[in-house]
Amino acid sequence: MKAKVVFKTYNQSQLSLLPPSYDDLVPVNHPVRIVNTIIDQIDIADLERSYKGGGTSSYHPRMLLKVIIYAYLRNMYSSRKIE
Repeated sequence: MKAKVVFKTYNQSQLSLLPPSYDDLVPVNHPVRIVNTIIDQIDIADLERSYKGGGTSSYHPRMLLKVIIYAYLRNMYSSRKIE
C-alpha cells in the first residue's frame, strides 16, 4: 500500500499584514512573473506521482520548480546559494 503524499500549504495569494500582499512588492515587468506564469501552465502530474509519500509533508513540487528555474535564470547554479 502506497502512503499518501502530503504537501505543505502552497498559496501564492495569501495575504499578510504589511504589505497586504507580497504581489505588491514585485514589479509588474519582473522576470519572476514570467517564470510563475509559465510553470503554472505546465502539467507536472508525472513529477507529483514520483513522490512516494509517508513521513512529514513536502514542499509542493511546482513551487520548488519555480525556485530552481528562476535561480538558473539568474545564473545561480549552486544549491547552497539558491538556499
